[in-house]
Amino acid sequence: MGTESTNVRVLSTIAEVRSVVKAAQAAGETVGLVPTMGALHEGHLQLVDASQSECDQTLVSIFVNPTQFGPGEDGDRYPRTLQRDCELLAERGSPLVFAPTVAEVYQPGNDTFVEVGAVAKPYEGEIRPGHFRGVATVVLKLFNIIPANCAYFGRKDYQQALVVQQMVRDFNIPIEIVICPTIREPDGLAMSSRNAYLSPSERKQATAIYRSLKLAESLYRNGEADVDTLTKQMRGCLADSNITNVDYIAFVAAGTVHPVERITGPTVVALAARVGATRLIDNHTINP
Repeated sequence: MGTESTNVRVLSTIAEVRSVVKAAQAAGETVGLVPTMGALHEGHLQLVDASQSECDQTLVSIFVNPTQFGPGEDGDRYPRTLQRDCELLAERGSPLVFAPTVAEVYQPGNDTFVEVGAVAKPYEGEIRPGHFRGVATVVLKLFNIIPANCAYFGRKDYQQALVVQQMVRDFNIPIEIVICPTIREPDGLAMSSRNAYLSPSERKQATAIYRSLKLAESLYRNGEADVDTLTKQMRGCLADSNITNVDYIAFVAAGTVHPVERITGPTVVALAARVGATRLIDNHTINP
């Protein structure tokens, strides 16, 4: 059943949350959904703000989705801070949370999954096999459980946003997908729940990720458009901060995962690297 927590109504069953959403829409209200795995930070809260500015009601889902974690990943230790999350949402004036159990979302016998095509294959899809299958499946489930008008995602997860947009197009889902800007710490580090894993020295190291992205743009502005050259310079910048475990540095045509050899139009630079044991991702758009 739903519970009241710090002025936030926490719904835990599909029946409850559907009832609340349908009642709001029957009253002529629009509903915005912010899907999260909890451990909320300012990046999530800005998604909440965006939804609240555009929709009559905002619903935040908090669910650590087991199917998007591979063997040896951090599914078991991913931070779970529901009470604190509710306090933050209360401060933002967002009163509705859907926090189901795993058994509520994946009922016994669950045996259907969503496979998204080419956009899910490279980069994150290659490094984390099955990850986007899990993401697409849980997002489709959430969209069916919560038939919202709009759903809000962050640009930091660039490829994930493309995967969700592809799925929504292909399945004719009547939900508008809104992609919001990456929110950064004052030193440039992209806000992420996984930043909590970083030691103080690793936290300082991690600032090189955004520095390397900005370096690529700076070099481009100074006339260097060759991606191989830019990639080498980025790797050097990362290595200067002892970040050498780099899964990929990708230059792709904006809005796609298609690699480019030279920057000739809007280009997204995306990277994934490990700082200590923590895997971080980030991206930056270069607009000629």
